[in-house]
Amino acid sequence: MGASEESLTEPAKGAAEAPAEQEPPAGPTFEHPSQTPYFHALERDRYRRQEQIRAIEAHTNRRLICFVSNPYAEITRNIITVFADLLDDIKKGDDLDLLLNTPGGDIDAAEKLVIMCRSRCEGFRIIVPESAKSAGTMMCCAADSIVMGFASDLGPIDPQIFVPDSSGQQISRPAHSFLAGFDEIKDAAQKAGELSPAYFPLLDKLDPALLEFCRTSIKRAEQFAGNWLKRHQCKDNEEKAEKIAAHLGDINRFRSHGAAINAKEALEIGLEVEELEPDDPLWEAIWRIWCEYDLALRQGKWGYISRAAAPRSCGDFRRRERYATSGSRPGTRGFRPERTLRRQAPSRRRGGRG
Repeated sequence: MGASEESLTEPAKGAAEAPAEQEPPAGPTFEHPSQTPYFHALERDRYRRQEQIRAIEAHTNRRLICFVSNPYAEITRNIITVFADLLDDIKKGDDLDLLLNTPGGDIDAAEKLVIMCRSRCEGFRIIVPESAKSAGTMMCCAADSIVMGFASDLGPIDPQIFVPDSSGQQISRPAHSFLAGFDEIKDAAQKAGELSPAYFPLLDKLDPALLEFCRTSIKRAEQFAGNWLKRHQCKDNEEKAEKIAAHLGDINRFRSHGAAINAKEALEIGLEVEELEPDDPLWEAIWRIWCEYDLALRQGKWGYISRAAAPRSCGDFRRRERYATSGSRPGTRGFRPERTLRRQAPSRRRGGRG
C-alpha cells in the first residue's frame, strides 16, 4: 500500500521525535584570525595595513595594490616578477587603483609595470600619497586619472644618465646637461675661431655615443608620456598630449629634477587629476596607510610592496605582501629574506633613468 500524502509531511505514529535545535550559548562571541596567535601578533602591522586596504577597496569599489619605496629604491627590472604577483587575483574587467610612491628609475621597467596593470584591468587610476617622481610621473601619464592631495607631487621627466666619476663611482647627471655642455663648447669655438685646449679634457668625456644616448633618452621619456596620454587622458587630442609631455620634460621650466608639481599645477598642465581635500574620507584613509608604509620604510630600510590580503579564510600569508631591496643603500635589508631581491652592484655601463 502506498504511503499517504500525510505520511510525507508528518512523522509516523510511534516514531521518535527529532531532537530540538539547541540554542547558541548566551554571552559574547569572539572572531579570531585564521593565523596562529603568535604569528598574527608578529605580523600585526602587516595585517593592519591589509585591513586598511580592504576598507579603501570597499569605499571606492575598486581593487587596490600598493607599490611604495624609499628614496634609494628605484624602479628596476628586478621588481617586475614581484610586481606581477600583486596582480595575481585582479580579474579582467576590474577597476584598479595603484598607490604609487617612488623616486623613479628605469624608464623601460616603469612602462612594463604600466603594461602589466593595463592588461589586467578595465579602469586604471594611480594614487600618489606623497611623490611619484621622474619615471613615476611617466607612469601617472599612463593612468586614466591621478588621485592627489595636499602632500602629493609629481616631477619633471627629463632623464638622468648614470656615468662613472673620476673615482669610478656611478653618479647621475641630467641628459640635457651633456648636450648643453657640448653646445656651449661649440659656441665658444665658433666665436673664437678655434677650439681652446681647455676644452680638450671635457670633449674626451663627451664622446659621440654618449651624446646620441642622451638625445635618445630625452626622446624616449617624452615618447613614454606622450603615447600613453594619447591613449587615455588625452584621447583624440594628440596635440594636447604632446604639449603636456614636452612641458614635463622642459628643463628650462624645471631647473631641478626634484622640482615639485602639485595637484593644482598638474591640472593646469592638462593632466587628469582628482584633487582630494585633506578632510575627504578617502584622502584620510590614503594618508593613514601611507604613514604606515612610511614608518615601515624608515624603520626597516627596504623598498616595500603590498596589496590587500585574500579573503579572511585564506591562510596563505606569503602571497599577500612582498618586500624588495633593489636599489637600496648598502647595508639595507629585506624583512623576509626568501622574498627579498638582493641589491646588485651598479653597472659600469651607462644607463638612463627617469
